[in-house]
Amino acid sequence: MGDEKPQTVLCSIIAVETTNDFSYLVCSLCEKPLPNPLSLCKFCNRNSFNSSSASKRLFRLLVSIASDTRVFRVICFDRAAKVLFGCSANEFFDFAKLHPFAATNAGKILEGEMCRMTLAKPKNGNAEHLRVTSVVPLSSGFQPVIQSLKELYGVH
Repeated sequence: MGDEKPQTVLCSIIAVETTNDFSYLVCSLCEKPLPNPLSLCKFCNRNSFNSSSASKRLFRLLVSIASDTRVFRVICFDRAAKVLFGCSANEFFDFAKLHPFAATNAGKILEGEMCRMTLAKPKNGNAEHLRVTSVVPLSSGFQPVIQSLKELYGVH
């Protein structure tokens, strides 16, 4: 991707990084990152300790994909990741607390999934990975990760 315009590629997910958390905490009002659930948001001065909804989780997935010409790593943030997971990052985080291998199994579920992804260069010049701005699973039998995990763990 040499130019600044987003590019759409047909690709296969070959791996999802599962050693790091799939999500990060943000202020529920301004969505600026927070270091922990009890942190005071420096941007809107809302103390998450005083309100149960002051912080929330957003997805951040590091995914290796293969197009017809190359293999590379991309970052899949909340909007795109919700398409693959079929739930919010909060819901997945809560599910994973009860099912410790859920993150590893989510990665395995996504491996081999064919998708159409729109990729853009990061707005932050220091960031090293392309951003997934949209994702469309191409398999007619695709089901979101959370649905597959619930079936795997027998959760209804």
